[in-house]
Amino acid sequence: MPTLTILPAGNTIQAAEGISILEALLAAETKVPHKCEGKAQCGSCHIFVHDGRKTLSKMQREENERLDSIVGVGSKSRLACQARIGNGDVTIELLGFASGL
Repeated sequence: MPTLTILPAGNTIQAAEGISILEALLAAETKVPHKCEGKAQCGSCHIFVHDGRKTLSKMQREENERLDSIVGVGSKSRLACQARIGNGDVTIELLGFASGL
């Protein structure tokens, strides 16, 4: 099972393949904004992916457009609600809020 490392705290959680990063964070009781309940409409769950980007699901048009409208699309930017865990470990940075772990 892939490991999700959450910066800046450095906490780690186990995450099942195929679920979104947001789902993994919420299952681990990590506080993360998600105003639109995972529909890629608000951008509140914006994260940086530091390691393991290639193991995540490919960014779809809707996510790309939302990120572009709120922060500009960078190679590390993803929406936690849209990025699905693949078969490898991932390190993310929560932006603007603290981990609840």
